[in-house]
Amino acid sequence: MFDGEELGKIRREKERWEREIVAKSLERLPERGEFLTSSDIPVSRLYTPADIAGLNYFGDLGFPGEYPFTRGVYPTMYRARFWTMRQYAGFGTAEQTNQRFKYLLSQGQTGLSVAFDFPTQVGYDCDHPMARGEVGKAGVSVSTLRDMEIVFDGIPLDKITTSMTINAPAAVLLAMYIVVGEKQGVPQNILDGTVQNDILKEYVARGMYIFPPKPSMRLVTDIFEYCAKNVPKWNTISISGYHIREAGATAVQEIAFTFANAIAYVQAAIDRGLDVDKFAGRLSFFFAAHNNLFEEVAKFRAARRLWARVMRERFGAKNPTSWMLRFHTQTSGVSLTAQQPLNNIIRVTIQALAAVLGGTQSLHTNSFDEAYALPSEQAVTIALRTQQIIAYESGVADTIDPLGGSYYVEYLTNQIEEKAAKYIEQIDNMGGAVAAIEKGFMQKEIMESAYRYQKEVESKRRIIVGVNEFISEEKTPVKILRIDPEIEVTLIKRLNEVKRQRNNAKVIEALDHLRKAAEKEDVNLMPFIIEAVKEYATLGEICDTLRQVFGEYKPPSIF
Repeated sequence: MFDGEELGKIRREKERWEREIVAKSLERLPERGEFLTSSDIPVSRLYTPADIAGLNYFGDLGFPGEYPFTRGVYPTMYRARFWTMRQYAGFGTAEQTNQRFKYLLSQGQTGLSVAFDFPTQVGYDCDHPMARGEVGKAGVSVSTLRDMEIVFDGIPLDKITTSMTINAPAAVLLAMYIVVGEKQGVPQNILDGTVQNDILKEYVARGMYIFPPKPSMRLVTDIFEYCAKNVPKWNTISISGYHIREAGATAVQEIAFTFANAIAYVQAAIDRGLDVDKFAGRLSFFFAAHNNLFEEVAKFRAARRLWARVMRERFGAKNPTSWMLRFHTQTSGVSLTAQQPLNNIIRVTIQALAAVLGGTQSLHTNSFDEAYALPSEQAVTIALRTQQIIAYESGVADTIDPLGGSYYVEYLTNQIEEKAAKYIEQIDNMGGAVAAIEKGFMQKEIMESAYRYQKEVESKRRIIVGVNEFISEEKTPVKILRIDPEIEVTLIKRLNEVKRQRNNAKVIEALDHLRKAAEKEDVNLMPFIIEAVKEYATLGEICDTLRQVFGEYKPPSIF
């Protein structure tokens, strides 16, 4: 590091350069305007060591695999193995999703990521009136264990890791996965994967909730507790900043609000009596990657450093694994445009590059046609090939944290960490994440950021190629994946068949056991949910049993 005298000399040299060299240049060619990141961090013309001195900077950047993990959570990162290429997939029937999974695995994908349709995400069976018209549209429809068995038919659960994007009914879908494993002869103690299980962000940004916050937090913690004892390799939560960012948050807000939620989950588990070092190593995170390459790289680096400090200093975790921020990244869905859709391939490439340069553990790359519909086979193949080309051809994975030490990246890393920490302090002063959500604080902050962004696009302060500039009337033909509406009829027939074939007396008994357990606050519900799933109780029946005890959540008015 430079001493005070050297930093002073650098500052004076920069001032001279601005005064003499830049001033003359600006007379000939004025600059384009004000430069800000998505989080309104000013971007200077040039960065020097003086710009990163005294800004909450750790001085020595340290090494990958060591606290505070700014440069990566593992000592060798991608030199030992690439990130998991985990394409998010699922649509229509269980058979169609199974076929897509097998196709992706044959093309070199290294992990599965399951998308569930909207009825499944809010605990409705495919025959529920509220499910009409939505069955299989935005993901696979799963009403019973039979559907889950078909989704994973011929896919060995002892050899693949699976991520499931499910939240309010996460305990039910995890129970189904555990039972499918048992039927394959795979004991639950060797199952490996992740369940999203992040209900707080549903109240903040996404809206796929069922129960009020308190019983929802109970279900989250039940999964923590059950898996710590029975499914030790399972990541019990994927705390999601992705949906917060996609709703309109800035990069700083994405980190701050995600960590505020994460702090609430950790505290809830500790209050349950769990040892932080027994469960913290199974926490994982899920972030978005947007277009501002350097801000996104800095965001991931700042997040690792901030989370390490939170776990060690706030919660007193002693195991280094508890300090590590391990995360999955998905490229930005909201950045994809219906105008000139092939441009989305370039956007996704930049975003994927940011995730890799930022040190992600797994990655989903969006398909260029997703502004129109679920991705076609051609589009999802290009998305997967994007990751493979970055991994095998670009060279960016050959060394760890290749942008570390960049004055600009270090400056942004410090700024993002500092601003996110201030947000977390503000939320702490409100009583924590749950209280902030109930007051509508995070929701309002996100709405205001989204509004500012839209105004910038409309005024052309922010250029979106093909949307508000470089517009072309020529239409790009896109082959759209269409979901046959008749699958709804097919799936309802299957559901009715399951109900006829199962032992309904045992289903009623299992649901009664679940209801009585839910009425007692100190009982873990996972064993009772697994019991009901084994008897082929439906997702809707299980969730309705819990609705009777917990009620349903009604969002507050924030204006």
